Amino acid sequence: MRTYVESLIQMQPDNVSNFPIDCLNAVNQSHYELLHVHQEKLLWNVSSECPVVFTMHNHSAYCPSGTKYLQTSGMACDRMMSLEGCLFGHLVDGCGSRRPQKIAQNFQNAYQTLKLIKHHRVTVIAISRYMHDQLLKHGLAPEQTVTLRNGILLPQTTAEPLTKEVHQNKRILYVGRIVPYKGLDWLLKAMSHLEPGISLDIAGEGWDKPQAERLATSLGLGDRVTWHGWCTAEKLDALYQQSFTLVFPSLWHEPAGLVTLEAYARYRPVIASNLGGLPDYVNHNETGILVKANDAKALASAITELASNYSKTKQMGEQGHAYLLKEFMLEQHIQYLQRIYESAIETFQAHKASTSKVDI
Repeated sequence: MRTYVESLIQMQPDNVSNFPIDCLNAVNQSHYELLHVHQEKLLWNVSSECPVVFTMHNHSAYCPSGTKYLQTSGMACDRMMSLEGCLFGHLVDGCGSRRPQKIAQNFQNAYQTLKLIKHHRVTVIAISRYMHDQLLKHGLAPEQTVTLRNGILLPQTTAEPLTKEVHQNKRILYVGRIVPYKGLDWLLKAMSHLEPGISLDIAGEGWDKPQAERLATSLGLGDRVTWHGWCTAEKLDALYQQSFTLVFPSLWHEPAGLVTLEAYARYRPVIASNLGGLPDYVNHNETGILVKANDAKALASAITELASNYSKTKQMGEQGHAYLLKEFMLEQHIQYLQRIYESAIETFQAHKASTSKVDI
């Protein structure tokens, strides 16, 4: 979310302030033509004095834990939000805190967010079709929500299509936090089914790293896995350049996943789980490969497919880059965003005018 907002400010769209508001308590909202909100907590202080657009970056409006992930079973959650089901999820499935006070707060936040969105007629931007469908299933009116996928700026460095030399080095890349629902364990298990010549670079930190390191050792992967920790932009770019594919093995319903676009910017295809918003960002067999979640052999098969076919891997990377330029550039994203702003303002003014007539 921070990366996205910083990019918007950097582009400075027309009529948009470059001074973000982090609290609405003391803000006279009637002075604004429109407010674009990115955090659920800010919705709690929204009034009906100006139109509001809310970009939903996570699942918190329809999932009390915000993860849509059942940690006990290691599976994505497909339940509708309900008191019984989500309480069972917290206490048994490990999808959230087991502390009573925290559970109560999670439920209050989720139900209150939906209530405020409906009450203030907030226009909600879903960053994938999966999130859009979830909002509709949980009672949001179709006219109140729109799907707009994320956009990015191209990196400063010049990227080139995959070379045969890099492909022959047989290095794959994981970029992300090291926590259970990001699926690194699944990737490590898949590594044990690959030919010994394929190596994995891991860029990221997280509280589950010690466990993941132990798993890699127990699988005999010690000399095939390199742990880079948190990486600078320059270091990350170098890791992309030396890999032939990015693997994005999320086990939860990933809302979107900007890392897919970062890979396309470097002409690298993406192997990802077929969950959540990822199918909106990865075109199966065109810009990458979508795999059934938590299937180690299926993931290994997808990696092997690209490792053994330079022409296909290079073509997918080039198609991913073209897909990025066509669909995900921030300039185009902002154009769509401004249309959403205009529609929200028009709808707000029409509702205000109709309400005034009724009052008279």
